[in-house]
Amino acid sequence: MTAPARAGLSAALEGCSIVIAVDRRSSELAAALERHGAQVRRAPALSIVPHIDDEALLDATRALVRTAPDIVVVTTGVGFRGWMETAEEAGLLDGLLASLGRAQIVARGPKARGAIQQAGLIADWVAESETSAELGAFLLAEGVSGRRVAVQHHGSGADGLDELFSDAGADVVSLTVYRWGPPADPASVTRSVLAAAQGEVDAVLFTSAPGAAEWLAAADRAEVRDALLAAAATRRLLMAAVGPITAGPLRTAGFTPLVAERGRLGSLVRAVVTHFGGGHAPAVDTIAGRLELRSGGAVLDGRFIALSRSGIALLGALIAADGGVVSRATLCSALPRSGESAHAVDVAIARVREALDAPGIIRTVVKRGYRLEPAGTEEPR
Repeated sequence: MTAPARAGLSAALEGCSIVIAVDRRSSELAAALERHGAQVRRAPALSIVPHIDDEALLDATRALVRTAPDIVVVTTGVGFRGWMETAEEAGLLDGLLASLGRAQIVARGPKARGAIQQAGLIADWVAESETSAELGAFLLAEGVSGRRVAVQHHGSGADGLDELFSDAGADVVSLTVYRWGPPADPASVTRSVLAAAQGEVDAVLFTSAPGAAEWLAAADRAEVRDALLAAAATRRLLMAAVGPITAGPLRTAGFTPLVAERGRLGSLVRAVVTHFGGGHAPAVDTIAGRLELRSGGAVLDGRFIALSRSGIALLGALIAADGGVVSRATLCSALPRSGESAHAVDVAIARVREALDAPGIIRTVVKRGYRLEPAGTEEPR
């Protein structure tokens, strides 16, 4: 007997296609988005490669059991939990916990603190900004010279903390519990960047800076970076990040990403739901109500209407005109198939009118083209 599907929470993301360029906890993130009506495409740009059998990690762990650190720096929850699992499998956990229990423990954010608490330890200080920079500044202000500092790194391993503390006179023990590896399905990543560039995606979500950088690199390899920037500039594509660190590569590339207020998957989902459910998507107020565009159709006065790619392309051009008249030639060039005729435009417009079922919303301007009838005007007789 199969378990009943969980009820949807809202229809805020109905008609939205969302790419999650995420490896860790992708199922959880996808389920949360789907409960608001989204269609989710998974395209992890990188994979997490655990170091369970890494002798370097075990050697460093044994060294910390023998000589306890003065300070322990925990940068990620998943990394710290992985370290504890590695120590347990090697029979080192009890000794490691005893050693760490005598040290000052600092965490790069609440998720790291949660993992520390899960292990039965206590975090003495947590970086509010969830950045390595704040963590490093705090410890340098306290002084690390002559102290033994164990640093558990995140997947990219290039946070600069080892060098920062070593230069300040600390004895640094470096621990990398997992690394970023190549995507499990590179073709899915390529398909996702092409779909986003072609207007088939409403949002791309990122939860790590290395993952964001690699997804953008895939866009460069596919030669669609400019198309993505253009789509983002017209608000047809939303780039969203779980926090400011993750948003870094996106900003460097010229995007203005939506950044979750708190570095949590739940906050990221709420931010995306608020964006689309709160009227921030491309839209225009018409005589039939607010008309918003989605990659799968349109939302008219709160009602989602599925449309063909041609219908979506035509509505996109009409919405972009902001009440102005759009010529048949311009609409023809907006259609997804090349070589379309003015007659094809008229047929497509008729189908969109029928689907919207809102008389007068698309007005024919004789010998000029079409326009969306704005709110506040009388319906043509």
